[in-house]
Amino acid sequence: MSRGGANYTRTAAVSPAPFFVCIGCRFGIDCPPFNRTSVNLMQPIDYLVLLLYFAGMAGVGFWLMRGQKKQEDFFMAGRSFGKLMQTFAAFGAGTGSADPVNTARGTFHNGMSGMWNVMYWLFVTPVYWISAVWYRRMRSLTLGDWFVERYESKAIGVAYALFGCFFYMTYGAMMFTAIGKVAGPLLGETLFGMPLQYTLLPFVAVVVITYGLLGGIAAAYWTDLIQGICIIVLSVLLIPFGLSAVVDKFGSDGDGLMDAFRLMHEQLGDEAFTIIGGSTASEFPLYAIVAIVIINMIGIVLTPHFIVTGGGTAKSEWDARVGLVTGNFIKRFCTIGWVITALIVLTLYGSDAALTADADKAWGVATLKLLGPLNIGLVGLMVACLLAALMSTVDCFMIVCAALVVRNIYHPYIKPDATEAESLRLARIVGALVVAGSVALSLTIYDMFANLQLTWIVPMLFAAVFWVGMYWRRATTSAAWITFTFCLLFFLVLPIAVPKLSPGVANSPAYTRTSHVIKSTITRTATPLDVSRGQASVAGEPMTETKQRGGVALFWTGGVKPVGDEKLKEIDRRKVPGGEEVVYEYDCELKGSGRLRLDMLIIDKFGLNLVSMDKAAIKTLDLPFATVVPFIVMILASLVTKPNSKEALDLLYVKMKTPVDPDPAGDRAAMEKSYAQPDRFDERKLFPGSSLEFQRPTAQDFWGFVVCFAICFGVIGLAILISRIGT
Repeated sequence: MSRGGANYTRTAAVSPAPFFVCIGCRFGIDCPPFNRTSVNLMQPIDYLVLLLYFAGMAGVGFWLMRGQKKQEDFFMAGRSFGKLMQTFAAFGAGTGSADPVNTARGTFHNGMSGMWNVMYWLFVTPVYWISAVWYRRMRSLTLGDWFVERYESKAIGVAYALFGCFFYMTYGAMMFTAIGKVAGPLLGETLFGMPLQYTLLPFVAVVVITYGLLGGIAAAYWTDLIQGICIIVLSVLLIPFGLSAVVDKFGSDGDGLMDAFRLMHEQLGDEAFTIIGGSTASEFPLYAIVAIVIINMIGIVLTPHFIVTGGGTAKSEWDARVGLVTGNFIKRFCTIGWVITALIVLTLYGSDAALTADADKAWGVATLKLLGPLNIGLVGLMVACLLAALMSTVDCFMIVCAALVVRNIYHPYIKPDATEAESLRLARIVGALVVAGSVALSLTIYDMFANLQLTWIVPMLFAAVFWVGMYWRRATTSAAWITFTFCLLFFLVLPIAVPKLSPGVANSPAYTRTSHVIKSTITRTATPLDVSRGQASVAGEPMTETKQRGGVALFWTGGVKPVGDEKLKEIDRRKVPGGEEVVYEYDCELKGSGRLRLDMLIIDKFGLNLVSMDKAAIKTLDLPFATVVPFIVMILASLVTKPNSKEALDLLYVKMKTPVDPDPAGDRAAMEKSYAQPDRFDERKLFPGSSLEFQRPTAQDFWGFVVCFAICFGVIGLAILISRIGT
């Protein structure tokens, strides 16, 4: 027997893993061996579990429908939720079906640093401790209402409502795509004679629409509580089965579950357990992580659902704060579970060519092979948990979009005197259309990472308008429109329109440049994974590995491809540890596809040597541009345009400074006092006498922020600890 070697074989009949025996054989369940290679698709019991789940969610909607008489009930549930409900609302809305799938995809390709596909929001969480207070003090039904109030423009509320609907259809599309990717290995690639996604995704959409539009945000919150528990189950369900399978396949007699971590290190190599950067983690070096964190820190707080899950529905400011940060920290710990699962998948199935080609399916394959043989409904439970992750996000999004359209378009411009019944009826129609749009967009793109990257950029349409308007009185309505228009044209419209209007740019050598193509030939020690992939005969022997990287399009999101035969011209040859690298550039006609990256064209004009940069740098470089430039435009435009009225600004800022009284009557009295005395909180200004509205932090602000940051580093420490188990 050779532990981890290519010739090592073992069956469960010899010495099954203890956990597997515990839950299977000890309860009389017929447990086939884990190393079974042929597993049927979902069984009747799995479909029964799914049916019960769908029925339960729809039942919640019907149960709560009776209480939905007014917009305040439907959109905000009477602002009556405490810490527990706020926690699971934040957790549910912030955790989608795409998150475990993105983590698995990233880890499959990059090792443990793939967690940053999802973990990049970790260091945004301390900001939530501050922002939760904003959303409760806005006292609005939508974030669009705040923009209308801040900039004295109903039209900007319309723009924000349209932005919100587009953003959530994009984000929702990513959720639906994740379900399709996971379900493929479980249900088969076709259903009723059609591609799976064309039948499954519309069905799931109907279920979401049913309970969400019947019960409103209250239904979303109650189902989020149930679904949040399901997501936590999802995060750990595969781990014990997977660890047992690793021991069963690669271990020795007497090995326990914890020995699986040592075996994974032996199979994958220590580089796969690198948290940041490393030769196996080229997508997520430190600078890329920092850039992604910053753009999301700026963009996420102004997305429309935060006025609901971020604190707007809470009883008090304290409930808002505790619920928002706790819900998001639960997600970060769940992410650690997803990473462990992904490493197990890589260890067991890293040689699977289908997974190498489409790693989005890794979670589905692991579910089928690890849980399927038990035939006790665990596959159905896993699918239900993933659906819970989708539904807990999409249900909130659709209610928020409905609120935006009703409050910021329908009431101001179409029917100002609409009754509550008419408003609720329209809200339900809009919500259904938003979910339908998400499904349509998912079926059009059907690419997880492409959708993810789009969700980073879209919030920048309003990011500068929100942040500058929140803290600077001089921010003007005209500047807001200039900034929004600039961002819309520069980041979304022109990158699509220019290639359509001028097709020649797609073939122009000036616009189809790429980074250098680098072919490396390196001799290294073979790992067991190399053996399973057929790249070496024995683990530990020297092997020569040839890889090609680079050739990344500088100005096209969809990349470039040779027109005709590919030709490369050698421009350099250099020695590297263990071997040699040869540097090439394309010597043939290329054609670009996707969106034209105008920001990269500008960056190129500054003389940066883009062609020598790696893939991560090229994909990251436009993020600082998208982050900084809108703020510059907003500030400069504000300085040269007409200021907003002092009276309106006084009322807005004093409202944002007035603490919320959980008693509605007491809160109304507090607001009357603030409106009568707009300067009552001026002594708390950090810069007295200026147009800046920064407030001196309270002890609760400061210590809550510090504790949140400490927890962030605690999460990273836990990830590092796990990466070292077995070394």
